[in-house]
Amino acid sequence: MGVIIKQSFKNMITTYFGFGIGAVNTLFLFTYFLEKEYYGLVSFLLSAANLVWPFMAFGVHNTLVKFYTSYKTKEQKDKLLNLILLLPLGVSILLGLLGVFSYGWLLDYFDAGNELVKPYIWLIFLIAFATAYFEVFFAWSKINYQSVFGNFMKEVFQRLCITLLLFLVYFSVINVSFFIYATASVFVIRAIAMQFYAFSLYKPVFQLSFPNNLNSVLKYSALILIAGSVATILLDLDKVMIEHYLPIENVAIYGIAVYIATVISVPQKAMHQIIHPLTADMLNNNDKKSLKNLYKRSSLTLLVVSALIFILIIVNVNQLYLLIPEEYQISTFIVLLLSLVKLFDNMLGNNNSILFNSDYYRLVLVFGVILSIIAFVFNLILIPAYGILGAAVASFLAFAVYNISKLLIVLNKFKMQPFTLQTIYIVLFTAGLTTGFYFWEFQFHPIINIVLKSILVSLIYIFVALKFSFSEDINQLARKYIKR
Repeated sequence: MGVIIKQSFKNMITTYFGFGIGAVNTLFLFTYFLEKEYYGLVSFLLSAANLVWPFMAFGVHNTLVKFYTSYKTKEQKDKLLNLILLLPLGVSILLGLLGVFSYGWLLDYFDAGNELVKPYIWLIFLIAFATAYFEVFFAWSKINYQSVFGNFMKEVFQRLCITLLLFLVYFSVINVSFFIYATASVFVIRAIAMQFYAFSLYKPVFQLSFPNNLNSVLKYSALILIAGSVATILLDLDKVMIEHYLPIENVAIYGIAVYIATVISVPQKAMHQIIHPLTADMLNNNDKKSLKNLYKRSSLTLLVVSALIFILIIVNVNQLYLLIPEEYQISTFIVLLLSLVKLFDNMLGNNNSILFNSDYYRLVLVFGVILSIIAFVFNLILIPAYGILGAAVASFLAFAVYNISKLLIVLNKFKMQPFTLQTIYIVLFTAGLTTGFYFWEFQFHPIINIVLKSILVSLIYIFVALKFSFSEDINQLARKYIKR
């Protein structure tokens, strides 16, 4: 766990730095520098691109992680990498042609609702294409156990660029239309930079020659494409459907709540960068004992860290909303539902890595497709009836069923689950601390209130977590830095 904790800690620092910049963008710069409908437009374009890029990538970023360590010769590894580079390009060309022929239908679709989107529809394809190749080259660096630079580009670079662009809009250096095109170009630049870095780590011999087990690789890619797209679909489907049923500014309002809750997922994202290839290696070597140990420890470590973030968000959310324009403020219950989804995700530890790198990913595919349909139906019913609250409830229900399904699959097929007695203690303590501090507010400025309450809650939580050793890995890390 040493290398995992070390790189995960670096990735978490980088990711939180990026999320800090993103928080400033999401809560303040977008809300004060752009009109509400243009903020909604940007949110919609990025959400739509997130739905499309997994299909362009064709699952090869997961395929690379699964199969790379199974090849023993440089020649076979190079053949795999050649396939990984060409397959997304071929799929993207096919999807691009499909987009060209259906472009008229897309324009007609937006004629009936938000016409503001129409001139920028093609940017969805551009952002999706750039993101697909970024993820491919990011996976390339992860199989070489180098995830820090890619994590920086993913979490910090694009947000920092958007910050600069927003200030240019504010000072009237550029107009809003140029801002939207420039935002799309940031994703292209990010993909190119990641490509150069990946090639600096390992550059294969380029040739039109593919692995001997090509059929197995393609089959896995095709299936993992759908299975791996489920979480993305569940994550962004609600925002895309909000755009269809409600005025586009509601995408921005809901997006703020989603972003606040997404902060909880940072530890999981940070650990995933290094734990995913390690899990694949354990499965390839049939090291079940290490895998079981990693499953429980990753779950505990992620829960300890993410539970503190969950508490800080819920007890401060009312004060946080006082800092942004009133028209962006929504029910705390929506933030609570979305935050519980992210907390549950962290409790699963490396569950996704186990499933996607094992022979049981087909089961995830089946459950995922069914749940994507269910999520669509939930949103179809609840958004027209309850607005953005309906979208939050639909996401909560869909993710709850999806995560429980994944837990049961691993339990049934691998005879292991991630929870311990410590898990129950952490959940109960989190619920108690959240309830105790939610209704108590200092009578100062919201920023001072947030700072004071956060310090007090953090001190209590950290003391109890270390005193009762919620996670041995975190205790070891704390002892290490205390000695220094």
